[in-house]
Amino acid sequence: MADPQAVNPGRTDARRHHDPDLRGFASDNYAGAHPEILAALALANGGHQVAYGEDDYTEHLQRVMRSHFGAAAQTFPVFNGTGANVVALQALTDRWGAVIAADTAHIHVDECGAPERVGGLKLLTVATEDGKLTPELIDREAYGWDDEHRAMPQVVSIAQNTELGTVYTVDEIRAICDHAHERGMKVHLDGARIANAAASLDVPMRSFTNVVGVDVLTFGGTKNGMLFGEAVVVLDPDAVRGMKHLRKLSMQLASKMRFVSVQLEALLARDLWLRNARHANTMARRLAEGVRTVEGVRILHPVQANAVFARLPHDAAERLQKRYRFYFWDEAAGDVRWMCSFDTTEEDVDGFVAALREEMGRA
Repeated sequence: MADPQAVNPGRTDARRHHDPDLRGFASDNYAGAHPEILAALALANGGHQVAYGEDDYTEHLQRVMRSHFGAAAQTFPVFNGTGANVVALQALTDRWGAVIAADTAHIHVDECGAPERVGGLKLLTVATEDGKLTPELIDREAYGWDDEHRAMPQVVSIAQNTELGTVYTVDEIRAICDHAHERGMKVHLDGARIANAAASLDVPMRSFTNVVGVDVLTFGGTKNGMLFGEAVVVLDPDAVRGMKHLRKLSMQLASKMRFVSVQLEALLARDLWLRNARHANTMARRLAEGVRTVEGVRILHPVQANAVFARLPHDAAERLQKRYRFYFWDEAAGDVRWMCSFDTTEEDVDGFVAALREEMGRA
């Protein structure tokens, strides 16, 4: 029988439906996949591998992840970030449990209520100035463990970096972990952009995760060059229950898991994760430097990773959106968010700043 892959191997009926030269600053999810990721996918293709995570690539990924997050780390590849967070938080909480998080946290604002509706837990949110929790802010909701009328605080969830583009220092996360553990709570770290945070701090990812006491993290790859896929990384196996069952129950168990695992391996086995993140961060700093020269535009938060938050007149922002895609963060206030990616170029940034200056000149 002829090998179906050998029949017209170069033929494709797919068509390009977009302009590959079109650039924007809306999200690092807009970027395509890094060529090294695509090459890894091709490498893993062909032949048969056992499904549902019993493949060679997922087994090797465990060793790669342990090189970053310690010998106890257990890695569970999943489809996406929301799924990763829901699975991780379920594994850390009882049915009556609650999770303390910043009021800007992705799990609260941008996951359509999935942690509460799908995960069956309660979110207790705290207002912050910069998206970062502190022990003092945590204590605003860390009480009432014996009160049967109140959801029990069991987990503190932080994001590194935060939804406002700010980055926790190593000591800040250590203080949060110590504080949470002293009160019998566990710590979850949403690492959708964990590589950008490590690049910003210029430290290994382990330094602000397993070394300082984080119990479980969700590792993000899609925003840093992967085609799809994330992972739940259990740093303290004693802190969780039922991970493999919860992953399936939450519809996050990939049958052809090798195609998630090989991407994570390609990202992490060497330094692709760090190269991509450093580049995106550098482009964000270049963008911020250019924006600061435009009269009438104000940067709102420290630019510590790959995001720039700014305020400008609403009409100028709307005109600029017709030239470059980006989102309002708070439309009533005129606040916007500009994101840089692994494939953002200096020409992209300089062209955007020039367009911003032109539109502000019309204001």
